[in-house]
Amino acid sequence: MSNSVLFQGTSLNPEKLPVSVEAIHNPDALASASGLWISSAGSAMLTQGEYPLRQQEDWLLIMCQNGTFQLSTNDLRIRNRECCMIPVGTQNAVLNVEQEARIIWMTIGGHLAKDFMALMGALPHRAMKQGALPSQLKLGKHIVQAIVRIGSAREASSAQLQQLLWGLLASHSGQPVAMDAVLSHEISKVIDAMRKNQYKDSFTLNDMASLSRMPVETFRKRFVSEVGMPPQSYQLFCKMERAKTLLKDGMTVRQAGVEVGMEDPYHFSKTFKNIVGMSPSHYTKTTLRQ
Repeated sequence: MSNSVLFQGTSLNPEKLPVSVEAIHNPDALASASGLWISSAGSAMLTQGEYPLRQQEDWLLIMCQNGTFQLSTNDLRIRNRECCMIPVGTQNAVLNVEQEARIIWMTIGGHLAKDFMALMGALPHRAMKQGALPSQLKLGKHIVQAIVRIGSAREASSAQLQQLLWGLLASHSGQPVAMDAVLSHEISKVIDAMRKNQYKDSFTLNDMASLSRMPVETFRKRFVSEVGMPPQSYQLFCKMERAKTLLKDGMTVRQAGVEVGMEDPYHFSKTFKNIVGMSPSHYTKTTLRQ
């Protein structure tokens, strides 16, 4: 690949680009009228080194499939099944890879892109990291495949990309999005129970299995198969996303912790920092700058 939408080349060799596939998408009339579209997307295997990124005119979302990388902007360490969201116009961003990492990325444009990314958990003035659900990673793969088909043979459409993009948001919001087709009734019932009280309840594995009317180990394997991650990890992810919303709405750290069923503020703060990349108090201060 002689040119890349995302990469400028490694810092040691500006002419060297990672092994990657990517394409640009020019939205059709309907997508343009909607105010939100995917303008480019790709996937890449990054070996050890530093990878300067081009300044983007649209929002940039990078998901880590495997490995780890460091983002120079705000010094964020992105691990397997995590993502980072980089605001429009961010300058001098560099991915630092110690060993290797496989990533999926996309740029999101349109006058509604800022609002869409805010719903995804982004902040307008600084890069942020958060967990990436397996269903989101799979949707990301589908987005790359679709945009490459559009760029080469136009076998996919802007409408398909729009559907996949909104699927990312639905999955992030805790709506049941299956890894393949649709979730089974048993697994949907458990996810709906989590959402019913806005993640204030904390279900044990036994509680979830009881709701699904399956033996514990059968339920656990079924949940992982359909959702892509263990049930308690999924519950924790949803709790932290809910906590971010509460903190942005003005709740104290203690109040937000109680609202997501974590009454010990130390445990809540430690869990929040591990998943979000900063303490809840720091997150609150950061959101106040919007």
